[in-house]
Amino acid sequence: MTIHEAIRTRKSVRSWDQRPVEPEKIERVMEAARLAPSARNDQEWRFVVVTDEETRTRLAQAANRQTFVGQAPVVIVACAETDGRAMSCGHPAFLIDTAIAIDHITLAAVEEGLGTCWIGAFDPEAVRSILGIPSSVEVVELLPLGYPRDPSPIEKKRLSYEAIVHRERW
Repeated sequence: MTIHEAIRTRKSVRSWDQRPVEPEKIERVMEAARLAPSARNDQEWRFVVVTDEETRTRLAQAANRQTFVGQAPVVIVACAETDGRAMSCGHPAFLIDTAIAIDHITLAAVEEGLGTCWIGAFDPEAVRSILGIPSSVEVVELLPLGYPRDPSPIEKKRLSYEAIVHRERW
């Protein structure tokens, strides 16, 4: 699979086949995150990989009761150990860097035959409590991971190329 095939076929998965994800596949997708670029090479991202069913169910409750989150065989909780430094453009480095690492996970997952779904609707304090995440660590995103119940591709509704790309000037 090429990177372009992975990008074209990646979709948000909300229904899971219940077979467990092999540990070596989890390691490969997490290695993709480890290799992601980051501002100043600070590598502030940290991840909690959750496979325990009871803990996943509790995380789903913390994710605004989105039950599909806990039904995935794995939930990756993306965090950041950060000093909160903003890049010179004003944006927090840890948010952008963690998002890049998460996207590496999503694309590596596609190559492994797995699916993911970005989850930004959650209570960070509840997640922190469930997983024992220190208060000094930012909880950034949840990412359920598993085999999609329906692996067929979907048609992506995206703006046209011309609507998003400007040449030389706006």
